[in-house]
Amino acid sequence: MSKPIKVNWDNVEIAFERNSPDLHSYIDRVAGDVVVVVDGVAEDAERRRLVAAEPERFVKIDPASSREQYRWMERFVASVEDPQLRERLLIAIDGKGAFRRFKDVLLTYPAERERWFNYRADLLHHHINQWFAGKDLDPDPPCPWGEVQLPPEPEEPLERVLSSGQSPADILRLQVKALVDSLPACELHSARVFLEYLRDRGTAELLRAAGVAPAGEARAELDEDASSDEDERVDAEPPHAIPS
Repeated sequence: MSKPIKVNWDNVEIAFERNSPDLHSYIDRVAGDVVVVVDGVAEDAERRRLVAAEPERFVKIDPASSREQYRWMERFVASVEDPQLRERLLIAIDGKGAFRRFKDVLLTYPAERERWFNYRADLLHHHINQWFAGKDLDPDPPCPWGEVQLPPEPEEPLERVLSSGQSPADILRLQVKALVDSLPACELHSARVFLEYLRDRGTAELLRAAGVAPAGEARAELDEDASSDEDERVDAEPPHAIPS
């Protein structure tokens, strides 16, 4: 193990959450600071030059990618026991805006929302621990969360749920049917007219109106979606100065 390095764990944790392609974070082996460099920012030119000139001193952080964080959501959804909430989350995480819709759904389920925060924190901390071990870095002080036990794998993987006929579109149709069944008789005609209007717009438009992207679009938009979600979750901080 290399010489221990001072670590500010709050800054480290934020750096591992950020996954914008234009933002790069490094751990300074000498000072222990997290150094942030943003592409295209003139004020970062000197910082960028120093980081490039001393690659042994500045270790680039590999944040949890947007796709990896998306898999964390999928894994959590598969672990949800409430069938109604599970269906809502399945719809929420399909298509552009998945991260934001996922959080919005959980706002009305405070217990599951708290479980998600703990679930995600464990996965993130495990990712950080694995990164430090892989880089042969000895942090001082040690991480405050210690050794992390990964949450157990759900008994029914999400892939099995999606392949059993309960696709987001199927779930959406079932929810629409349940909504129509609950309407008073006097409102059925208006509901029917509206649903026929949506049908005439085509299945793809109906899915988009519900926030569900047609096949192939969801993954293509994932990186952009996660980046915007990270902007909301983590306030931007000015890059740390590099000690002389």
